[in-house]
Amino acid sequence: MKILITYSSKTGNTEKVAKAIHESIPEASLLPISEIVNLDYDLIFVGGWIDKATFDQTALTLAKQIFDKNVAYFFTLGAYPNSDHAKDCVNNIETLLKDNNNNVLDGYFCQGAIDPKLIAWFSTLPSDHKMAPSEERIKRWEDAKSHPDQSDLSKAKEFALSIMNSIK
Repeated sequence: MKILITYSSKTGNTEKVAKAIHESIPEASLLPISEIVNLDYDLIFVGGWIDKATFDQTALTLAKQIFDKNVAYFFTLGAYPNSDHAKDCVNNIETLLKDNNNNVLDGYFCQGAIDPKLIAWFSTLPSDHKMAPSEERIKRWEDAKSHPDQSDLSKAKEFALSIMNSIK
């Protein structure tokens, strides 16, 4: 079985998760999305970071090109994993993949540190803007700085093994 683990990573968070998945499936090819030559694989793990409640543009572009495959997805986001925003991200990504007639096996996601440049930009927003810094938002940004942590990466490895067990 040919397996691809591919990802887009802006700050290194999603790459860490991809590498953890690869540790559980060492026979898989591990490639950044920019290095993919073709999609001739039996199983594709596709990962990205979250932008506007879905994959970032690089991962989104690839996901739109995957048809009729066994697929698993993973992502990192600045929000808490149990948030409504995370649920929206799952729904958006699963819908995108299923609309292309893919067999979506499962997904994994965890919090990831937010790009400091983005936080700096948020800090320039007027206080009444929905993304402006607030006490709650600043706490979440601080919490995100330590992710993905070892627990997150261990869960990513478990996720990979569960996908492999589900297709045997």
